Amino acid sequence: MDPRLSLNQITTKSWSLPEAVAGCAEAGVGWIGLWRDKVAEAGVDEAARLLKEHGVRVSSLCRGGFFTGVTPEGSPVDGVAQTREAIDEAAALGADVLVLVVGGIAGNDLAASRQRVADAVGSLAPYAGERGVRLGLEPLHPMQCAERSVLSTVDQALKIASEHPAEQVGVIVDEFHVWWDPRIEESIAAAAGRIAGFHVCDVLVPLPDPLLGRALPGDGPIDHRRLRAAVEAAGYTGPIEVEVFNADLWARPGGDVLAETVTAFERYVA
Repeated sequence: MDPRLSLNQITTKSWSLPEAVAGCAEAGVGWIGLWRDKVAEAGVDEAARLLKEHGVRVSSLCRGGFFTGVTPEGSPVDGVAQTREAIDEAAALGADVLVLVVGGIAGNDLAASRQRVADAVGSLAPYAGERGVRLGLEPLHPMQCAERSVLSTVDQALKIASEHPAEQVGVIVDEFHVWWDPRIEESIAAAAGRIAGFHVCDVLVPLPDPLLGRALPGDGPIDHRRLRAAVEAAGYTGPIEVEVFNADLWARPGGDVLAETVTAFERYVA
């Protein structure tokens, strides 16, 4: 098994954190990408204890952000305050990376919304760096610009990240969101030294939903090995998360999904 494989917890959404950590250990998967809601159910201290007990490391914690105050649910949030809390959680869990989903458009002003993101990252980067946590700006597909992220490309994320030390702020390359970009390989190359995470999955065709239209690698059109080669050429050697939002997978037993995840990764990504 590729030692860089990481199970992003959302892929086995039916599993609690204790089940997911134990499942990874049993399957020989050494990494897991955690979600804050699952961590909250178990408690940060208990989550940290379970990770240590099973010898599973955290590839990332998801998520901070929503700096524009705009969320898919429509309820206003203090993104900076919540992200500061998430940084502390990441540090306690031994997570080197906190994934940031920066928030949708505020006040119908895209440029001002992006500036709010840049300002928020500027205020938080030193705080994260002091705690050994790297902020990972994750651009999302343009279809999710209005409600989830005003950053839609690696280039846009890199523009903000490059204003800060590389150990404090980087970018997340998520295949689902960026594979379509005609500049993606050039953008990845430009992000050398800034790539904080690499997330893989496939795209369902036809696309049923801009959020849940994902599949395990091999079930769609993405050339995973080509993108993996690009991020590796840019110097990224860290864990590779399989992150799949898919209601059909979520309805199935976590153990079965993890087994299929391992198989798909070995066949199409490794």
